[in-house]
Parts: sequence; C-alpha cells; structure tokens
Amino acid sequence: MSMDIDGDAESATPVWAAFGDLMSVLLGVFVLILVGVLGVQMQLSNRLDQEVKQRRLEAQRRKSLEQALAVPLASGRVTLVDGRIGIRGSVLFALNSDQLQPEGRELLKSLAGPLSDYLQARDEILMVSGFTDDRQVRDGNSQFADNWELSARRALTVTRALVAAGVHSSSVFAAAFGSEQPVSSNADEEGRARNRRVEIAPVPKPSKSG
Repeated sequence: MSMDIDGDAESATPVWAAFGDLMSVLLGVFVLILVGVLGVQMQLSNRLDQEVKQRRLEAQRRKSLEQALAVPLASGRVTLVDGRIGIRGSVLFALNSDQLQPEGRELLKSLAGPLSDYLQARDEILMVSGFTDDRQVRDGNSQFADNWELSARRALTVTRALVAAGVHSSSVFAAAFGSEQPVSSNADEEGRARNRRVEIAPVPKPSKSG
C-alpha cells in the first residue's frame, strides 16, 4: 500500500513542475503584452501632446496674422477670402506703375512677420499674384508691353518687398494673371479698381522629385 502512495507522489511531481513552468511562461507573455501595450499608449500620448502643441502654435500664428490684418481689413485696404489676402492696387501702386507707394510698403512690412510665423512648420509657401483690370496699358507707356507684364512686374515688386522685410526667399514666389480672373465687373471704375489688386495666398510646397 505504501508503495502505491509513493508511486502516485512521484508521478504527480512532474505534473506540478510542468504546470509551474506553464504559468511562468504565461506570466512572462502577459508581462510582455502589458509592456507592449503601455509602450504603444505612451507613444500615442506623446503624439497627441505634440499634435495639441502644434495646433496651439498654428492657432497662435493665425491669430497673429489676423491681428496684423485687422486695421487694413477694417479700412478696406485689404480683403481676406478663403485664406487669400487681397490688397487693392491703389494701396500699393499708382495707376500703370510697378513702384510701391509708401503706404503699400509699410503695409507689406507689417505683414511680413506674421506671414513668416504662419508659414513656420507648415508645408506651404506664399504665392504672390498680380491682377489688372481689362483696360490696356495707356498709350505712350512703353514700360510695359501689356497687362500681363504689368501684373507680373507688380507681383515681383511685392515679392521682393516681402523678402526684404523678412520673408524667406524660398517661401515665396510671384505669379501673373493679367486681366484674367476678375473679382468684379470691369464695366465701371469701382469694379476696375477692385480688379487691380495683388493677392497673397499660402499654397502647398511643390513635391521634390526623386
């Protein structure tokens, strides 16, 4: 009888040892899973914090830009539509001229800093676009061949003024539209005055070709 009991005890020992090993393995797997889950949660938390900080910075930059535009917007010298800053041509230039007027130069200086801050950490650059009304350049004005050239020269003038005021040269470029894409009718002087304008708009950076 005692021999049977001893045999049963000896056969039970390996079972408990195997069970203990199994529990150790399961515990190790559980710990690994827990560590992995905690690691993923920490990464997600860090990404969320970075995203929140980035959005706060962008909100501050937008607020700074809006504050810089508040006075000229209220006075009608500037418009803001769908993120495009429109500046009336009469604020920047005399009729049929590409030379900045003092008022226009000061306005661009006031916008350069907020625009630079707005572009910081964004995958965008500024497009400075020149527009004219549909009337041809006055007879006797040999400086410009047509409205295309006039709008191009004005866009370049504004672009250079922004760069001189602190906008990085790699963050801005000029474009010319001539009398195309009017925002008002060219049937009267008020409409033509609104069409003579320069627009500053953020656009996506061109992708780098491999």
